[in-house]
Amino acid sequence: MTRKSNILILLLCFVYNGFSQKNTTIKPINNTTIKTSDGVSLFSKISGKGDVCIFVHGGPGAWSKSFEELDGNILEDKLTMCYYDQRGCGRSESAVDNNYSLDRMIDDIEDIRRYLNVSKVFIMGHSFGGILATEYAKKYPEHVKGLILLNSTLDINYSLRNQISFINNLLGENVTLENNDSVLNAFFEAKKLLGKTDLNYKILSDNKANVEKLDSIDNSQKRNSSFAQHALADPIYFGDFTKETALIKVPTLIISGTKDNNIGPDHYRSFKFPNQEVKIINGGHILYYEKNQEFKNAVQGFVQRVR
Repeated sequence: MTRKSNILILLLCFVYNGFSQKNTTIKPINNTTIKTSDGVSLFSKISGKGDVCIFVHGGPGAWSKSFEELDGNILEDKLTMCYYDQRGCGRSESAVDNNYSLDRMIDDIEDIRRYLNVSKVFIMGHSFGGILATEYAKKYPEHVKGLILLNSTLDINYSLRNQISFINNLLGENVTLENNDSVLNAFFEAKKLLGKTDLNYKILSDNKANVEKLDSIDNSQKRNSSFAQHALADPIYFGDFTKETALIKVPTLIISGTKDNNIGPDHYRSFKFPNQEVKIINGGHILYYEKNQEFKNAVQGFVQRVR
């Protein structure tokens, strides 16, 4: 895996179809594949009841399994959850033509909605997945009941700078940035220093055992890493997507952690969705597991209000 492809893995460690949504029942499917419009097979699992929510995992290079198995499935009593692995990630196929453009990733989500045969869905993006979820809501607002941003970054450079600052404070170091173009070099320098300690878990959580549990799931089987290897060649993923939020009018729930050292605990303050609400939870980057009931209450309360 290339040097650039490791960046966001570290960051993670960051058409009307004739049926109304409430009258449509999605049959649970343990494991299935959804074929995209350009022929890529995406692993997916559909489980639960109620309105459909498509979960968009982080990375690039992560997968949906860790969210589901670390109690993200608590939402299934009120939502039909669709967990899928993005193209070139986890258990999904790679793109034969190496097409991992932002527009293609967004259209994969639209292909999933069409497969599910529902006119509107909730979209939940975690970490880097927040960029894909937000851009889907921008492109296809007519198909979005609500956008849920869970510990999401909408500006990768901001989040990398936050990690550098956190590592400096944690270790008493002074890794500095010369300019915006030096973010990656400074990030690698800071991560190298952190790697010499036993504190790397603190990027995600104060609880080392919880991060080890996350790692055990992520290491439980071989995963596709094609997206991680190719995505960052496209500079669009390093754009500042907070600037677009004022134009996205769908109902939006922002869930942020007071100790999210991965994304930045104040990053949400730059989100300007016209119809947004913010839920701050005392915790880190994996709130869905460590603050599971608060996470569930926030999501289901939002769903009830906008349904």
